[in-house]
Amino acid sequence: MYQASIPVYIRALNILSTLLEKGAQHAKENGVDPQTLLDAKLAPDMYNLVAQVQRASDTSKATAERLSGVPAPRMPDTEKTFEELHARIAKTVTYLKSIDAAALQGSEKRTVTLTAGEYKQDFKGDDYLLTFALPNFYFHVTTAYDILRHSGVRIGKQDFIGPFEPR
Repeated sequence: MYQASIPVYIRALNILSTLLEKGAQHAKENGVDPQTLLDAKLAPDMYNLVAQVQRASDTSKATAERLSGVPAPRMPDTEKTFEELHARIAKTVTYLKSIDAAALQGSEKRTVTLTAGEYKQDFKGDDYLLTFALPNFYFHVTTAYDILRHSGVRIGKQDFIGPFEPR
């Protein structure tokens, strides 16, 4: 459970940070107001780039907390700049790195209950991670990539996948 979650989140968040760096550089080099990129959405009913990064951070923190029992830092979603998004990602990664693999032992059998208003869903830990948490996380990371790419930032598949880092 640890190997399928914590290192995966850390790697993807670091890649997301690199994508944001490329977005900020694109804005600078092309005379684009950075706020234009930060406010960009793929569709009117979707979150903008800032919120996509915030949701990726929240999903990774919430998953780690639910599976390990280690309280996650609360972040109030006040980021407005690329620098603030980088700081949020760094704080998230620091939290994730603080979680010992032993804290997730047996978490595949732990019951995870999600509630949102009237909605309530119980999962076993492994089902929660594999069918809800990871897909939700990658939805937001992918959407952030797509917003940047759609906005003209020169990034491609290899930027999303990132460098190969043997274990």
